[in-house]
Amino acid sequence: QVQVAESGGGLVQPGGSLRLSCAASGSIFSINVMGWYRQAPGKERELVATIISGSRSDYADSVKGRFTISRDNAKNTAYLQMNSLKPEDTAVYYCNANVRVVTAWGPKDYSYWGQGTQVTVSS
Repeated sequence: QVQVAESGGGLVQPGGSLRLSCAASGSIFSINVMGWYRQAPGKERELVATIISGSRSDYADSVKGRFTISRDNAKNTAYLQMNSLKPEDTAVYYCNANVRVVTAWGPKDYSYWGQGTQVTVSS
């Protein structure tokens, strides 16, 4: 069993910063891609940023230059540093991890989601 847990959300004023953390735990052999997604009220979930095990990262155009994704492979943890926050960044932020586990039938890849953490940008 694998668990994914986010932390670090909260209320921040426009122009402020927050750092989100995502920790994966359990029977993990390796993690290929970790990503952050967000869902605002009345909108579909959208990709924010992803990072692969080799540290290559990709960002949504709306957050480029403001957000930075990083990861600590030894801790199975990803981070999202969010700077220059805007009211339109308000959403529930979810972490996703593509995890390889070892089963009796060999290695298998699964996608796991966290419960989400609320980020509210408001004055």
